[in-house]
Amino acid sequence: MADTIRWGILATGKIARSFARDLALVPDAEIAAVGSRRIDAARAFSEEHTRGTATAHGSYEELVADPAVDVVYIATPHALHLDNARLAFEAGKHVLCEKPLTLTTADAEELFALAREHGRFAMEAMWMACHPVIRALAERVRAGDFGSPRSLRAELGFRVDAPPEDRMFDPALGGGALLDMGIYPLTFAHLMLGEAEQLTAQADLTATGIDLDVAIAGRYPGGAVAALTASMTSWSSRSAAIATDRGRVEVPFGFHHPRYATFTEHSAQGPAHPQRIEGLEPVIGKGYGNEIAHVGDCLRQGLLESPFVPHAQTLTLMRQLDGLREQVGIRYAADA
Repeated sequence: MADTIRWGILATGKIARSFARDLALVPDAEIAAVGSRRIDAARAFSEEHTRGTATAHGSYEELVADPAVDVVYIATPHALHLDNARLAFEAGKHVLCEKPLTLTTADAEELFALAREHGRFAMEAMWMACHPVIRALAERVRAGDFGSPRSLRAELGFRVDAPPEDRMFDPALGGGALLDMGIYPLTFAHLMLGEAEQLTAQADLTATGIDLDVAIAGRYPGGAVAALTASMTSWSSRSAAIATDRGRVEVPFGFHHPRYATFTEHSAQGPAHPQRIEGLEPVIGKGYGNEIAHVGDCLRQGLLESPFVPHAQTLTLMRQLDGLREQVGIRYAADA
């Protein structure tokens, strides 16, 4: 693998634009090409993020066939991920695919099987798991630096003011709060506490079966419990906290890409001054940059999966999503 990792961006929506802005900050990474179903959108994206140096393609097939591309970043809606990844693998490209990886565990298993069949790197774009502060916090929680975790809270919610035809409200595209937002609290709890032993959920669904609000109660190893929420209708704190037998860890607004966290130790004399928890290395941009740099490191080392976002972790979270959807009655065509 060459020193510079050459990226192909598949789709040109909001998340792709955020990704591209951070990619510009990563040394030895460049956008070589961009693909859209509309050539005008691809050209506009190339102009905005590369001053037109990235080749614009009017189809995903042309993008993955571009010999200048080493790895494809898939930024389409969830329901399209498997087919898009298949295109990339068959063209000999590595893949970083937006989260959740697919609509169902079965589809995720198929995606990883395709990667193995073609000998290509595949990773779910769970950028939170690559974030320096989250990694440092998870390492210290697991090491017992803050005591034994007893309860965890994480919430991600904001009003989605979009028309009914928006993909967030489209069952065919995997719309809803659980897959778009709930994946973050679930992953945060998994990283901090380990694999859930039991998860139960309640949700408010629209007439079309889209989950607007979801509340999840979890039991984790060692007797720890968790309260996790996701919402498309209300403004949550977007924060997280872990209560231990020694004190409290607080992760402020934007817990899935924080600039820092704090630990406040409690004793008979009361709470101590909060300790600030920094990242293992600088945050690049919003944090997508750290994910991009990590993929580059993996490719240069010849790895086929990420140590930060291993396939087993992605499949564990996919099984959790499947189970929670079944509990509250969220069904997709892919479930059949």
